[in-house]
Amino acid sequence: MSTPATPRSDAAPYGAHAPRGLVRWIIARTRAMPGGWLSRRLIFVLRRLAVKALDGAPVDVETLGARMRLFPYNNVCEKRVLFTPQFFDAEEREILASRVSEDFTFVDIGANVGAYALFVAALAGPRASILAVEPQPDIFDRLTFNISQNPFGTVKAVACAVADKTGELTLFLDPRNSGESSLRVIGSSQARSIRVPATTLLDLLRNEGFTRLDAVKLDVEGAEDIILGPFFASAPENLFPKLVVLENGAGQWQIDLPALLESHGYRRLARTRLNLVYERG
Repeated sequence: MSTPATPRSDAAPYGAHAPRGLVRWIIARTRAMPGGWLSRRLIFVLRRLAVKALDGAPVDVETLGARMRLFPYNNVCEKRVLFTPQFFDAEEREILASRVSEDFTFVDIGANVGAYALFVAALAGPRASILAVEPQPDIFDRLTFNISQNPFGTVKAVACAVADKTGELTLFLDPRNSGESSLRVIGSSQARSIRVPATTLLDLLRNEGFTRLDAVKLDVEGAEDIILGPFFASAPENLFPKLVVLENGAGQWQIDLPALLESHGYRRLARTRLNLVYERG
């Protein structure tokens, strides 16, 4: 089945794209299904039916404690958050949720459409400080829309990449998954590139007035080492995040990132199918 073309954003008020009929039924069914091979096969079939019925339209739903408008076509994250939020980084979110406090500080690097940032905002209090960092212009539009549909008032979207230097860098985009972008070349003959502003993690924290960081999530398709290597070499210890959730890009990293984390007092809490979770202290 071909992928429907989707708009960069949709200006209709939230609720205009509430799921109806078959799509509503499928979303309810897939969200109620347990794990297991058979369930996942059935979810896949039902999901395809719903996507076909939507015919390119977005869906307005509440998920992970927040209101979101999702485009479940060429973005794997949006598809997972819409149909099966119970499986979306479940162990990672459980660990993160157990650490969230009233004045939690959290930076989501590679925020996509805001699933992690809004999940944390729904749990934290009004004194929390949350940055959702996303460099892709079309995905950033969806991120800011989703933030604006919620009453939290603690999430700030930042339109840039995070790298080893401040300036303008080339970002590579995978046309098969619009949520996948990297400062490293993506292995697809159809990949395209754009120029985006970039900053370092240390500069980002300082410019936003952070004096401590309770947690950081990095999902930058194998470029996590480009961010964390220079950060730990130059950041003051008070800015070292207490909790680190990062996509496991060990095959692409040019340094031993787990060893670097361990050398700065971190211990691994979890290794899931996609991610690693480390805690300091």
